[in-house]
This record gives sequence, C-alpha cells and structure tokens, in this order.
Amino acid sequence: MILSCLFASFLAIATAIYTVFYCGNERLNNIIHLIIQCMAGIPSIILGMFGYTLLIMYLKLNRSLLTASITLGIMIFPYIEVRVEKIMREVDFDIVSASYAMGVSKFYTIIKLVLPICREDITSAILLAGGFAMGATAPIILTGVVIFAPIPKSIFSPVMALPFHLYILTGEGISLEKAYGTGAILIILLLLINIISLILNRKEYR
Repeated sequence: MILSCLFASFLAIATAIYTVFYCGNERLNNIIHLIIQCMAGIPSIILGMFGYTLLIMYLKLNRSLLTASITLGIMIFPYIEVRVEKIMREVDFDIVSASYAMGVSKFYTIIKLVLPICREDITSAILLAGGFAMGATAPIILTGVVIFAPIPKSIFSPVMALPFHLYILTGEGISLEKAYGTGAILIILLLLINIISLILNRKEYR
C-alpha cells in the first residue's frame, strides 16, 4: 500500500499541478481529463493483466512487491489525481495572485504556498486511495503475490497479501474461520485509515 501510494501520488500531484497551473491549452486539458476518466473505469483485473504484460513480459521484471505496487499505483492514480486537482482549484486564487504580483515564481508559489495549504487534504486523499489499494486482489494476483512467501528481503521479492490470502482461504475452502479472521484484520486496518483521514480533514477545517 505504501509503495503504491508513493508511486501514484507522485504522478497524480504532478499531473494535477500541470493541469491547474501550467496547461493553458483547453483542448489538451480536456484530453488529459478524458484519459484519467477512462483509467478510472478500467476493471481491476484488466489492470492486473496490463501490469503483467508490461512489467513482467516486456520489461522482464520478476513477480515482486515492486511490480504489484506499480500496478496498484496505476489503479489508484485517477482517484488521487481527481481529488488533488479539485483541492488545488479550491485554493483562494487571490492568495496565488498576490504571490505572483510580488514577483514570486509560479514554481516557488506552488511549493511554498499552494502545497502547504493543501497538505492535509492531499494526505487524506492519498490515505483513502491507499485503503482502496489495500483491499484490491485482482491487480496483484498476476504481478506479485503468492500463496506463501517468507518476509521479503527487498522490493524485488514476491510477497503475501491479505486480500489474496482471503481469496485463497474462501476459494479453496481451506478454512472459513481463518477467512473471517483475515477479513476482520482488513476491516480494522481500513477503519484506522479512514479515522486518520477524518482527523486530518477536521484539523484542516478548524
């Protein structure tokens, strides 16, 4: 979850900054939004097949934590980008205009003014996207998870994952009791993520 959030948030924040502050071409802006909307509608199993084809078959990477994280990052990228772009468009433009009027560059204004203002909201959006990635099974079946593996020594090793473990327990009929336990752990983790997100949002609006 952490690696996928890092990968997706870097691309999403960069895309949002470009569309809000740098893209003056309305047609190009519309094309970017269309691509992001199409990505958001792609079924997760298709993303898993895409990650397997691109990362493992063509780039010759092994099934690992890295390839699974990149695939999950592609899945949550549209969610983060849309939220971050909306957050940045809601920043008071008078503040940004005052910064430009004082001769401050656009890049410095974004780094020192806009991003600090949006910090809590952006963090909240990334956390919620991470919760979405944590429960996804289809994108990681082909790209990085296995039924059993020791604790990975690097990001290039295959890993075990709770949603896939739950899928195996129920699909193979191994243990319904352990499946309920796995599901309970997932729910608790997602609940903690949502609580942290709510705390950040409350702190922002105080």
